[in-house]
Amino acid sequence: MNRFIRIALVAAAACSLGACSGFQERMSRIGEAPPLTPIQNPTATPGYTPVSLPMPNDPGMNSGVSASLWQQGSRAFFKDNRAARVGDILTVAIDIDEQADVQNQTARTRDSTENLGLGGLFGLETSVAGAALPAGYNPSGAVDLNSGTSSTGNGTIKRSEAVKMTIAAVVTQILPNGNLVIQGRQEVRVNNEVRELLIAGIVRPSDITAANTIKHTQIAEARISYGGRGQITDMQQPRYGQQVLDAILPF
Repeated sequence: MNRFIRIALVAAAACSLGACSGFQERMSRIGEAPPLTPIQNPTATPGYTPVSLPMPNDPGMNSGVSASLWQQGSRAFFKDNRAARVGDILTVAIDIDEQADVQNQTARTRDSTENLGLGGLFGLETSVAGAALPAGYNPSGAVDLNSGTSSTGNGTIKRSEAVKMTIAAVVTQILPNGNLVIQGRQEVRVNNEVRELLIAGIVRPSDITAANTIKHTQIAEARISYGGRGQITDMQQPRYGQQVLDAILPF
């Protein structure tokens, strides 16, 4: 019990430090709009991790074209304007319109009865039972068990998502087989609320159209995040104390 209390106190202290930091940040911008994040190198942002995936032994990307005037995979004879190098920009079209409706229902019932009697034990069943059991013991009904279980479950899931936006992403890495790692970030501030769109993933150069665009469905390991921060978002979040209690209370 003491160990649980110590763990709870440490967790509360850590959360309180985060709460103080968040409180100071909110106090420092009272009456002001939330600031936009400065433009920076995506590879220098905290938490950025280069992508490493299994690659074929012989990609064969440049075999037989060293002296050719035609660039392999090019859409134009003289120049290919599609993103192909680190730092190039391409446009990602996000069009998510998904709906899901799942219903599950289960019902289970089980009844069981067990009867066990001691009809005879070398004629000593009465005396042996009388020495160990109370008076009036009936050997024919030594064990009598009845059990019954019943369970019913119902589950319903209804989900509807719709996001339709475009965002420009930057090529941050080129994998050994020629695939491109992209990452993009977009922030829009309206009054005192900042809406933030993040996207990252891996694309094939051949999937990029001549207009230098690609669909979100053609991005492997896609990570798409759309959210915001500001006064409205703060009001929709539970208080720090409530978050701490939700984390440490077992019931």
